[in-house]
Amino acid sequence: MHHDDPALPPVIITSTNRFGHDQEHPDEVLADPMELLAAWLPANDDELRPLMTLTTIGADGYPDSRSVLLSDHDERGITFHTDARTRKARELAADGRVSIVVAWVEHARQLTIAGDAVQVPAEEAAAVFRARSRYLQLLAWMNSSELAQLPRAERVARWEAFAAEHPDGELDPPPHWVGYRVRPHRLTFWRGDLEGPSNRVEYTRDASGGWTAARLPG
Repeated sequence: MHHDDPALPPVIITSTNRFGHDQEHPDEVLADPMELLAAWLPANDDELRPLMTLTTIGADGYPDSRSVLLSDHDERGITFHTDARTRKARELAADGRVSIVVAWVEHARQLTIAGDAVQVPAEEAAAVFRARSRYLQLLAWMNSSELAQLPRAERVARWEAFAAEHPDGELDPPPHWVGYRVRPHRLTFWRGDLEGPSNRVEYTRDASGGWTAARLPG
């Protein structure tokens, strides 16, 4: 992540746009699309996590979207972590239905997920916090509504003071640190193709827990 304006401060890199690998035959329909999801995403031990767009349902009924880090993934779904005091946490408490988009622009790939978010156990969330970078751990502690109201100089001063009081490796998760796992109901894999029409395959989970596949126009 770079920019050309020397007046801008250095960019803190917290996410990755790394693409894993695709299936050998994209036209092949898979029995379990979660395996393809795992193949497209970077490994869970990569400190830099993918950035995804998370959309919840707002109290006013309108979609509410923001970018968050995808914490990890397994056969159960994908997880993300946030502050329990945020608007998205309140929205999830009222309605756990979400949609997620992960895009790899330079690879012409996009993954869209619709599913249900449920809160993970505290010990799982704590393990993710311990794996986060120093910057993200400090952010989890400092990113409050109170701090957001202050001028930048005071925000930076408080950040630096808190960091000095809490050496690297000594921070536990703040009490408002929570994680959610999204169990996919629908997965849509899109692949661009410069030589012809794009490839879009949608998998929908059925009542038995299995998957049905449909090919859609790109």
